[in-house]
Amino acid sequence: MRLFVALDIDESIREKIVRSMEGVSEFAPDVRWAKPESLHVTLKFIGERPDVEQITQALLQIHAPSFEVKFRGYGFFPTPKSARVFWVGIESGTPLSDLANSVDEILTPLGIVKETHTFSPHLTLARKGSGRPTRGKEDRANHAFQRLQEKLAAFPAPEFGTMTAREFFLYQSQLSPKGSRYTRIASFTLR
Repeated sequence: MRLFVALDIDESIREKIVRSMEGVSEFAPDVRWAKPESLHVTLKFIGERPDVEQITQALLQIHAPSFEVKFRGYGFFPTPKSARVFWVGIESGTPLSDLANSVDEILTPLGIVKETHTFSPHLTLARKGSGRPTRGKEDRANHAFQRLQEKLAAFPAPEFGTMTAREFFLYQSQLSPKGSRYTRIASFTLR
């Protein structure tokens, strides 16, 4: 099973983000836009694993508080010049990164590779190609998002809202030609 751990977003925030996506998608017609139902904040991508029960039991050991998450602004990865991903920014202080680190730490003994990059919370809205830069080509100009960047530059950073994260989830990701489909497998309460 292909697995990941994530936070869901409140429906009112999802609706605001979807309206924003609908308003700007025409300026980047050659990218893959996320489906509204697939919007989530990834804490840890696990990958293909058969040991769902062990992973679930490990995640049940995490004791973390609930916390506020603010969705605002936007940006491009890896750089604006070589944009391959368009995202909404997330502000939450240390509780969100602490939760992501706890997930990473608790899963490492199960043989799940520990993250090598600093956790960078964001909500992916669109991808060009695979969304992964090719080695040595990180700074190659990519014009798929150029018109979108020009249009967004004329507006202030959008505010999508604030929510309280009260739980996180283990998801299964099923790939298909029509895109990924995500299914919740387990939920974990934040106290």
